[in-house]
Amino acid sequence: MTTFKQTRRAVVLGAIGGTALVLASKGRAQSLPAVAVAPAQIRIGFQKSAVNLVLLKQRGVLEQRFKNSKVSWIEFPAGPQLLEALAVGSVDFGLTGDSPPVFAQAAGKDLLYVGAEPPKPESSAILVPATSSINNLADLKGKRIAFQKGSSAHYLVLRALEKGQVAWSDIQPAYLTPAEARAAFERGSVDAWAIWDPFYAAAEVAIKPRVLTTGSGLAENNSFYLAARGFVENSPHTIRDLLQALTEADHYAQTNRKEAAKIIAEFTGLDLATSFRFLGRRPPSKVDLLSSTIIAQQQRVADAFFKLGLIPKSIRVADVVWQPKK
Repeated sequence: MTTFKQTRRAVVLGAIGGTALVLASKGRAQSLPAVAVAPAQIRIGFQKSAVNLVLLKQRGVLEQRFKNSKVSWIEFPAGPQLLEALAVGSVDFGLTGDSPPVFAQAAGKDLLYVGAEPPKPESSAILVPATSSINNLADLKGKRIAFQKGSSAHYLVLRALEKGQVAWSDIQPAYLTPAEARAAFERGSVDAWAIWDPFYAAAEVAIKPRVLTTGSGLAENNSFYLAARGFVENSPHTIRDLLQALTEADHYAQTNRKEAAKIIAEFTGLDLATSFRFLGRRPPSKVDLLSSTIIAQQQRVADAFFKLGLIPKSIRVADVVWQPKK
């Protein structure tokens, strides 16, 4: 038979999972911190370029770390589509390049920057056919250039035109997804193509285009982790755990390059040579909170799009950067 004391003890112990518990210890009250509870589901949006997320997914790391949560993975062709899903509540957390969050914030989407990877300027490029008469950035004037609207490639084109002293109105933008843009590029229906890895690496290996320019000296090509505001506010501990897991995934990629390349190749369908090329120009990518430098770089992206009237209003990036309590 269960005694009153036994019942009372079970109730007290059961309270540990949700709130702080006060216990008597040598005549003094000792306060124990609340135990963080993971959300029932964690829906992650990712792209083929998201190395750290792909490694976590393929290795089942988050499923082990968040055993009481249902972890779902949703793939997107590019950042704008991912952030639209995040904004409407179909995804909780995801990775994009620099431009998609600018367009999302300008459109009033309630999202937060929660983490960032270091710059990767060599991981994006503007490509032209090997036999093209385009030899410098000024030659882009009057040309039809393919890229995903609102993506990091969009900003790269903008910066390349600025350096080449070509007005935005003097080119013909072809707003295409990466797959559509490659098809158009191979058909010869566009003159140039701005793209990021691994699509950039795949094109280099398969169709051997000429690289007109990389992002070096033009665009930092930062990568950002974003989350729905409600998810961040309800589960800040989960965000911290995700950032830590992503940094661990990067360490795995840096110290187990051969295995990481195989995982990326198997997931993306790329051949191993392309996977190695993709990973080879990707610097160590520890994931951390946004620094003042990163925020300033992202503000320049936002200001550039507003200056050309490509977003409807001026925005302040710092307004939507997560500032966790210490």
